Amino acid sequence: MRVLKKLFAPVDMTFGKPWEKILLFTVPMLLGNIAQQLYNTVDSVVVGKYVGDNALAAVGSAGPILNLLVVLFVGISMGASITVSQYFGARDRRALSHSIGNCIVLTVIASVLVMIVGVIVTRPLLILLKTPTSILDWCTSYLHTVFIGGAGLAFYNILSGILRGLGDSVSALAYLVVASVLNMILDLVFVVNFHMGVQGVALATVIAQAISALLCGARLYRMKEYFDLKKEYVRWNKKYARNIIRLGLPSGITQAIMSMSMIVVQSLTNSFGEQFIAANVIVMRVDGFAMLPNFSFGTAMTTFAGQNVGAGAYDRVGKGARQGTVLAVGVSGVITGLILIFGRGLMGIFTNTPRLVDLSMQMMQILAVGYVAMAVLQSLSGVMRGAGDTMTPMWISILQTVVIRVPLAYGMCYLTRTPELPNGRQECIFISLLIAWLMGAIITGIAYTRGRWKKKAVQ
Repeated sequence: MRVLKKLFAPVDMTFGKPWEKILLFTVPMLLGNIAQQLYNTVDSVVVGKYVGDNALAAVGSAGPILNLLVVLFVGISMGASITVSQYFGARDRRALSHSIGNCIVLTVIASVLVMIVGVIVTRPLLILLKTPTSILDWCTSYLHTVFIGGAGLAFYNILSGILRGLGDSVSALAYLVVASVLNMILDLVFVVNFHMGVQGVALATVIAQAISALLCGARLYRMKEYFDLKKEYVRWNKKYARNIIRLGLPSGITQAIMSMSMIVVQSLTNSFGEQFIAANVIVMRVDGFAMLPNFSFGTAMTTFAGQNVGAGAYDRVGKGARQGTVLAVGVSGVITGLILIFGRGLMGIFTNTPRLVDLSMQMMQILAVGYVAMAVLQSLSGVMRGAGDTMTPMWISILQTVVIRVPLAYGMCYLTRTPELPNGRQECIFISLLIAWLMGAIITGIAYTRGRWKKKAVQ
């Protein structure tokens, strides 16, 4: 019992070897992110195997719109993680309690907004993106189901952000494993037994996310030794709500910009037809796993920097940034190598079409080296965000996606048009993404070295 209590206790990152604390926090969060990635992956595998390649394309085409409309959740979650980690590091119980209470209030507001707006704009957006008519109804059905049941997604994201800010990455892992197993079972029940198709996998995801949110809420309710969750704290407070929004909004805007760029590029992707859309879905699913170490280390660096900035230990932040980035690069390199070696087998999980497997593997080989660059970008961006500087990563993201990636994708496709390839070479879409990642990593390294992030701590 004592061992379990220690395992699930928050990690205080203000003492000890930085790399050990970062790794201790990252490993369970990485496993949790793998479990979360299984949501979309299992959805894709089930519809690809049991419904068909067009259904697989439909689930993938829904992704950019879903990501665009959940930016509020992303923003509040990041704001929650930063404010909670800094107040936890500063040992300020009252401010910590107010921050957590206001996160809950903001989550309720965001859930209602996304549910209403999502249902209204889904089909017009899909039509605007020239989504093939063969998958339009499936995309609409999938998104409507997810948005109507979006409260589970919202509360899981925000409550797990609070847990991460407190240094607890193990609880979120445990709850996600439970939810992921439930999601897999429900996918098979709804699609194979009840023949619900794309809507079935959406419903399975909604139910599983709601369960994980309830488990996170129960865990927070039991952590009374660190903060108070009384009625007086779970109400709108201008100061704390403003801090959460101020710190989280740039991350939400970043997510929105990335989603908008994906939507713009999705329109270009759609021009290559259903098979390339399906290949893009497969690559993005595998890409999701390849990116997990980078995102996990980035989040760990946010918590590490937040707690140590709260404690005033800036020298320790710099030391942890160096050690954490080296760890992230090493892990990312190993996982990228494994994907290149076993990638064809991974692609075959999603489809029975050999041509689709070959096309997907070709695109993944283009992206490979970019994952190491993204390890640097995510780690150093995480440090800046944790210190309270969320604007710099936002501007870098705008530069990377809007100024570099989108024009490159369209420009390269235009320049490679031939009578045989009227839309250009399809691999240009992935080459442009690789170039954007490399440039983003270089710019992030320069911004971190300049050190403006050291002056952005929460007041």
